[in-house]
Amino acid sequence: MTLGEIRALLLQLRYWGRLKIGSKFRIDGGIINPNRGKIRIGRKAEIKRGAIIDANDGFVTIGDHFSLNPYSILYGSGGLTIGNWVRIAAHVVVIPANHGFSDPDTPIKKQPETRLGIVIEDDVWIGAGAVVLDGAHISRGCVIGAGSVVRGRTDPLGIYVGAPARKVGVRGEKKRPAGPGGTTADPALLLSRNKD
Repeated sequence: MTLGEIRALLLQLRYWGRLKIGSKFRIDGGIINPNRGKIRIGRKAEIKRGAIIDANDGFVTIGDHFSLNPYSILYGSGGLTIGNWVRIAAHVVVIPANHGFSDPDTPIKKQPETRLGIVIEDDVWIGAGAVVLDGAHISRGCVIGAGSVVRGRTDPLGIYVGAPARKVGVRGEKKRPAGPGGTTADPALLLSRNKD
C-alpha cells in the first residue's frame, strides 16, 4: 500500500459516509473536506500541495485519472460534477454558487445565493488561474486557457480563452484564419501569447 493510499484510507475513516476515494489515489499536502456535504473521487486521482476540495453543504463528484494542481480550489455548494481524465492547473477556482446582491439595503452575506451547479465533462484541461463560475458546463474535450473566466455552456472540443471566455478554436483543427491579412495561426498559440 502506498503512502497516498494510506492517506486516502485515513481520510475516508475520518469522514466516514461522506468521503469515498478510489484506488491508487495520491495526495501531496492538499486538503479534502466534505464538511456537511459529500465528496466522491475516482481511481488514480492526484491532489497536489495546497489544493482544496471543500463540499461545504453540497457535493463534489470526480471521475478517474484526475489531477488537481497546487493552490486550486473546488467548492461543492451547488453541486460539482467532474468527469474522467480532467486536468486542472494551479490556482484555478471552481465555484458552484454565487452571492445575491440585488438588494442594496441588505448585506450581501444575508441575501440568497444562486446554486446552479457546475459540470466539467471528460478530457478537459483547465489552465492556470482560470475561474469557473456557477452554472458553467464545460463540454467534453475542452481546453480552457490560463486566466479565463467561464460561465455558461461550452461546445465539445472547444478552445476557450479570455474573461469572459470565448471560443477561439477547436481541438484537432490545424489552422484557422488569424485576421484580415489572410494569414493562418495555430489556435494553441493563442493560449500562450501575452496580450498587452
